[in-house]
Amino acid sequence: MFELFKSKKKSVQPKILIVDDEPDYITAIQCRLEWSHYDVITATNGQEGLEKVASEKPDLVLLDTNMPIMNGHDVLERLKQNPELKNIPVIMVTALCEAQDIAKASSYGVVDYVAKPFDFAELVEKIANALSNKKATQRV
Repeated sequence: MFELFKSKKKSVQPKILIVDDEPDYITAIQCRLEWSHYDVITATNGQEGLEKVASEKPDLVLLDTNMPIMNGHDVLERLKQNPELKNIPVIMVTALCEAQDIAKASSYGVVDYVAKPFDFAELVEKIANALSNKKATQRV
């Protein structure tokens, strides 16, 4: 009878790190992702982002390219050099959409590339796909 009053085990929400130097984008993405039941942490430059990846171990990173202190490509390079962090999926969310920008990000193994401005539904779908692929890869 008292089973009804026992607290149910809370499911773990995927943790997403947003690394972007534009506060409006951070706020907009964070609100939408939290509404979609993700745990969100943020960083406003590449160096802070790299530190939060190491300390928080997010399930996925949304990474801008043009940022102060350390740009997105430098963050990617350092992530991929670290054995503990190299398998964390990264989606680039950036205004830089030239072929060479996409090619450079792809060379670091990003799982997707989203151009600013973007459609939130598409971004959330890409995040869900990346997390699903990560789980499938971990099972193998």
